[in-house]
Amino acid sequence: MTDLSARCIPHSEIIALESAHTSGVYPKRPLAIVAGQGARAWDADGREYIDCVGGQGAANLGHAHPDIVAAISRQAATMISCPEIFFNDQRAQLLARLAEVAPPGMERSFLCNSGAEANEAAIKFARLSTGRTGLVAAMRSFHGRTFGALSATWNKEYRQPFEPLVPGFSHVPYNDLAALEAAIGDDTAALLLEVIQGEGGVHPGTPEYLRRAQALCRERGALLIVDEVQTGYGRTGKLFACQHDGIEPDLMTVAKSMAGGVPMGACLIGPRVTGIRPMTHGSTFGGNPLACAAALATLDVMQRDDLPGRAARLGEYLLGRLQRIESPLIREVRGRGLLVGVDLKVKVTPLLQKLQALGVLALPAGSTVLRLLPPLVIEQDDLDRVADAIEQTLQ
Repeated sequence: MTDLSARCIPHSEIIALESAHTSGVYPKRPLAIVAGQGARAWDADGREYIDCVGGQGAANLGHAHPDIVAAISRQAATMISCPEIFFNDQRAQLLARLAEVAPPGMERSFLCNSGAEANEAAIKFARLSTGRTGLVAAMRSFHGRTFGALSATWNKEYRQPFEPLVPGFSHVPYNDLAALEAAIGDDTAALLLEVIQGEGGVHPGTPEYLRRAQALCRERGALLIVDEVQTGYGRTGKLFACQHDGIEPDLMTVAKSMAGGVPMGACLIGPRVTGIRPMTHGSTFGGNPLACAAALATLDVMQRDDLPGRAARLGEYLLGRLQRIESPLIREVRGRGLLVGVDLKVKVTPLLQKLQALGVLALPAGSTVLRLLPPLVIEQDDLDRVADAIEQTLQ
């Protein structure tokens, strides 16, 4: 990476300027990141970091991937915006590709701009299709911050300031089959689950739990919505995490890395979903040609370079490396692929600060879990450096 000082305002000025005008809803770290390449990021002073934040899961292909840069550049010079009242070549190709790579039967998709929007669409489509109003979600879940998605989200700190939320939502313990059996009833439109709870602490669902959840929905006339916003696009070692256990959702939501870092989301629609007709939902920017071109390039790179397979191999290596750390502060290391959580017996924030000082950027998942979401293009040597830094901070 070339010297950034000549083309960037000073680090302190960036922080002061943004602090003066930002909304105030984000807990900001005193760090101005201005450039990235692959799994590396640089601050305004030119200091280099191994990026295990990964755009909070939006940078699976890494930063400034040349194929994504090229696709965006070509499409920006051709057409950026084209609403879905017209047909478009990039959108048509992307919809067809999504049907090819999705779980069986998901032949249609609603394109939007984020994971929260995708989950809002899934909730609406479930109620529209079934004529029911009940939505069952899991404790520790996170599905977004818009009103419907927030109603499905568990964390009371996110929910309470905005209550009353959308009625009809209930929450059950994750991986608890008895609770699930009791919760899904005649008024349940859908069950909304993450295959691995990301922000909730990196908790994988067991194969038995996920398969029984699907069977219960089929038996009782409810729809199964699988939230793959964080787990999708190769993160866990398959293109979609539900493919590990053969789960076939009725509605599946994706976003984050869908377009290589360009804002995009989608709700994929299975054959049990009916009743969707013109004017029941929409999005001005949903399916815009720029994002579609980036999303097509993303799928090309994912398949050509087998990034899901790379995530599986490197994730197994990283899990083993972290599990060998001998520290009384570690309760458990868990995850799948390159979605990894280190469950601690202490608060995680001081550890994040120490890791940043050592040149590693990472995330929390709750108050005591260290979450790692590195780009899938990261090198094994960098994972060793990350594990060494974690071990050093725990001593």
